[in-house]
Amino acid sequence: MTSPSISDIEQAQANIAGHVLRTPLVEATALSRLLGTELLLKLESLQPIGAFKLRGAVNAIMQLPADVAGVTCCSTGNHGRAVAHAAKSRGIRAVVCMSSLVPKTKVDGIRALGAEVRIVGVSQDDAQEEAARLVAEEGLVDIPPFDHPHVIAGQGTITLEMLEDRPDIETLVIPLSGGGLAAGMALAAKHIKPSIRFVGISMDRGAAMHESIRAGRPVAVTEVASLADSLGGGIGLQNQHSFELCRNFLDETILVTEDEIYRAMQALFYEERIVAEGACVVGIAAIMAGKLKELEGPVATVITGRNVDMGVFNRIMAGDDIVLGDVTVEGRTYDHG
Repeated sequence: MTSPSISDIEQAQANIAGHVLRTPLVEATALSRLLGTELLLKLESLQPIGAFKLRGAVNAIMQLPADVAGVTCCSTGNHGRAVAHAAKSRGIRAVVCMSSLVPKTKVDGIRALGAEVRIVGVSQDDAQEEAARLVAEEGLVDIPPFDHPHVIAGQGTITLEMLEDRPDIETLVIPLSGGGLAAGMALAAKHIKPSIRFVGISMDRGAAMHESIRAGRPVAVTEVASLADSLGGGIGLQNQHSFELCRNFLDETILVTEDEIYRAMQALFYEERIVAEGACVVGIAAIMAGKLKELEGPVATVITGRNVDMGVFNRIMAGDDIVLGDVTVEGRTYDHG
């Protein structure tokens, strides 16, 4: 398959209409005051599965032949929910392969949607090997979480909606992992408004796309526990689409610490009353930490998902310490403004 174009994203918008929610783009009024710039939030956390991943999964699964044996995927959680939901809607088998690092709440959510779950190894690469086996031995079709033209095009529809609602957006600050979201959104953004600044944000440990762009080629990283667990995993050393698109269309990439993610999760909840995964707030974290120089507004980010471990979330809101493998994020009670 060739990499997606803007016409593929526009076609994806038509494909997913009626199957995916057109989510609201709202001003974060309190955070805008605190940050000194207008901040807009695209609430993809309101999707039926609680995450943006539904767009790419629906676009990909809708284009499969009628006699398909079923689908499989490798996932850190939200993509698996999306594939399970889309497959159930089509009445086909779905097998989701995940590593042992994926939080139990996400595993349970996928099973509840009727998909089979396979827990394999300690990394996304390990889980991907099981998905490849299912393709080879059982004839399932792999729906990759990010490196697939139909998935990328589906995620790019977010930009179409955002710029339809607010053509005056000057800066997009978007979570960056395997690059499906960032690639699709950046491709659309640069086509519609070439002057727009597009920044990809990752956590500072295990940031696969950031390190790959710096190296000029896909590279492997060590996957570690993070508050932004949805951003974990590699981009695939044989990456065919998302790496080139991110390298070509992202203006820069920025890393944030676990401490900065912790504070941003608190700020989003206490200022805007929004429950969100750590991966959602990396853009807000970068702005709060002063890591975006010469920031021009309006600035927009995507609240990518709400499928957070509520036990961890509640401890963060209470200001408790959080242990992430060999790292402890020191707790602190939120100080408004």
